[in-house]
Amino acid sequence: MLVPPTGIAKLKKIATEKLLFGHEPTPELIAIMLVYFVQGILGLARLAVSFFLKDDLGLTPAQVSAMMGIVALPWIVKPLFGFISDGLPIFGYRRRPYLILSGILGATSWIALGSVVQTAWMATAVIALSSLSVAVSDVIVDSLVVERARKESLSAAGSLQSLCWGTSAFGGLLTAYLSGFLLEQFSTQTVFLITASFPLLVCATAWAIAEEPVTGRSNGETVKTQIRQLKAAISQKSIWLPTAFLFIWQATPTADSAFFFFTTNELGFPPEFLGRVRLVTSIAALVGVWLFQRFFKTVPFRTIFGWSTVLSAALGMTTLLLVTHANRAIGIDDRWFSLGDSLVLTVMGQIAFMPVLVLAARLCPKGVEATLFALLMSVTNLAGVISHEFGAVLMHWMAITPTNFENLWLLVLVTNLSTLVPLPFLGWLPNGSPEIEEPQSLPVPSVSESEPTVV
Repeated sequence: MLVPPTGIAKLKKIATEKLLFGHEPTPELIAIMLVYFVQGILGLARLAVSFFLKDDLGLTPAQVSAMMGIVALPWIVKPLFGFISDGLPIFGYRRRPYLILSGILGATSWIALGSVVQTAWMATAVIALSSLSVAVSDVIVDSLVVERARKESLSAAGSLQSLCWGTSAFGGLLTAYLSGFLLEQFSTQTVFLITASFPLLVCATAWAIAEEPVTGRSNGETVKTQIRQLKAAISQKSIWLPTAFLFIWQATPTADSAFFFFTTNELGFPPEFLGRVRLVTSIAALVGVWLFQRFFKTVPFRTIFGWSTVLSAALGMTTLLLVTHANRAIGIDDRWFSLGDSLVLTVMGQIAFMPVLVLAARLCPKGVEATLFALLMSVTNLAGVISHEFGAVLMHWMAITPTNFENLWLLVLVTNLSTLVPLPFLGWLPNGSPEIEEPQSLPVPSVSESEPTVV
């Protein structure tokens, strides 16, 4: 049965208003959404990577945590990729070639991981290259989003960012359960090879990007202008103090790697169940975002950071019941306790993290918004690297191995208490709320700007 033209037009209008938040479904918008979707769907291999490092390569919890810090390094230098794409066009283009290269690099990395990687050093290098490919594509599509947002109203700009985030979250939801289910059916190498097909979609989307070739030899003067703007921005106390708070808040040690080993080696959770946990936590993250938007977006920064930090630390202590098996004494099965605990902690964690994104955006002065936002996110990513490395040191000191979890309770206690460290520095945050706090302003740069770098 054929749908009449009027019916097609009506369906397009509904899709535009309800699914795309009022944005026309142009080829470029679909391409941008597809890149974010790929970022989410790459989570298909997340559990496979963890099991590969643990079982195939025989790494310890401390080694895995240290490696996770290293492979996150490309996300620390994201602004650099923005400068490179702006200042060094390839064949006259600043977006398409970099998207194609990032897709090829990502596919090659996953193929290598599924075929030739046999040592920890090789795995570190290949996973880092995969991380690099995602970071580069993220820089490019972020720049496209900001370029489009610059031409639209403030409300439309916010809806575009929400659309992109939602597309990535949808990709993550689709693969959350499959990430564990596929490991029950196939080897980790097979999952890696399946994952290798997704970055190629990024290559295909590059041709849908509407981009005019750059005239002239380079955009070097633009990059110099942006560097001067960044220097002026980060020298302001009202910017670097909140940034320092975010760094301290994110840099406290993590016990994630040790807890993964505990749930698989000690509690015997199979990959399929861990996929269920990932699905639950993915949904919980969306619930956390909704709760923040519905109830907490008008709460002052200092209040929401203070209470969320205290509550997260207190709720995190419930993990002690699982690692000491005290949950069994009160009649709660390990799996049900783990699901419930993950649900509550993820909701709280998302509510606590949303103000980070809002605060980072509010700190950015006009004229250098995108580049400074990427720089602030790079600072928090650096803090994440330190968090993993600090956690690795604690695991080593406490002699936590793939089979010895005697001191895991102490690690959980220390990591949860450490999250309270930022509380004395709450005064570094702005007084206002996420909804009303105004962005900073910068002096007009001495050199006239052309299009700013956006990352």
